[in-house]
Amino acid sequence: MSSLNTFGAILTYAIEQETRLADYYKKAGNTDQSAAADKRRVKLERARSLYVLEITLEPIEGLDEANYALNLDDTSAAGQKVVASTAARFYCEVAPSINVRDAQRILEKCGKEYAALA
Repeated sequence: MSSLNTFGAILTYAIEQETRLADYYKKAGNTDQSAAADKRRVKLERARSLYVLEITLEPIEGLDEANYALNLDDTSAAGQKVVASTAARFYCEVAPSINVRDAQRILEKCGKEYAALA
C-alpha cells in the first residue's frame, strides 16, 4: 500500500524530503543546494497550507514512496547527482496527479531545479 495516495500525503512527503535534502547537501558541504532545498521546503509548506483545503479528496493511485528512496549517505559529486535525479523523478511523477494548478506548478518547478542538478 502506497502512502502517497492523497495530495496532503504527497506534499508532506515532499516537505520531509526537502528537509532531508537540505541536511544532506549541508553535510556534503554544498551550502547553495542546502539553502535551495530549504527554500523549496518553505514553498511546499505554503502550498500545503493554502491548497489542501481546496482539494477534492480524490485518492491518488500508482505512487509509492519506495520508488523515491534517497541514498543520503553518499555525499560525493556522483552521489549528489543520483539524489538530484531521484528527487527530479519524484516531482515529475507526482505533479500530474495534483488537481490544483498552482500547487502542481510548485511541484513542477522543484522537479526542474533537481533535473538541472542531475
